[in-house]
Amino acid sequence: MGRGQKVDLIESKEQHIVVSALSVFSQYGLQGASMEKIAEVAGVSKSNLFYYFKNKEHLYIEVLSYVLTEWLEPLNYFSEQSDPRQVLESYIELKYEMSKKNPQASRLYALEMIQGSPYLMHVLKTALKPLVMKKVQIIEYWITQKKIKPVSPIHLIFHIWAVTQHYADFATQVQAVTGKTLSNKAFKQEAIATTKQLLLDSILFDAV
Repeated sequence: MGRGQKVDLIESKEQHIVVSALSVFSQYGLQGASMEKIAEVAGVSKSNLFYYFKNKEHLYIEVLSYVLTEWLEPLNYFSEQSDPRQVLESYIELKYEMSKKNPQASRLYALEMIQGSPYLMHVLKTALKPLVMKKVQIIEYWITQKKIKPVSPIHLIFHIWAVTQHYADFATQVQAVTGKTLSNKAFKQEAIATTKQLLLDSILFDAV
């Protein structure tokens, strides 16, 4: 096996462990989760787990960083040359799809935020903030070019996050009230359409 193959194998094993740990942390939290349980879910020995991650806190931070990286990826589609309607509608759709496919990630991230982000604050300031501020500047550019109507860019982004992640963070409440989750195609499409109507119709010019 060549050096490149070994690196790929290590990275693949690390990602498998991170994904497995996500399910454990989201269920038990940092304090309630154990490395024994994570090793069991990941299908690896405890000693093998410690080979990749020195302690539970290290693994927890890696899980949160993985979640944040996945969430930030759709923001990369924002550019000054983009069509605001297409970009914002696609972003909302992608955020709903993420809430549908991986609600555990959203709930774990929300728990970290509620606790004051003791383990992720550095990442928030060094990775999240600069990226979001760049997208704020792009939305401001759209406004100056009269591509969209005046709106607070940062609050627009916050509102999209709040609405789309609600269906993951409060999935139990949503299901208790409606009997449905985002796995119901019609329910999901109705949620997306409502979000677009509430958040975008007031700032987008009518399509020509």
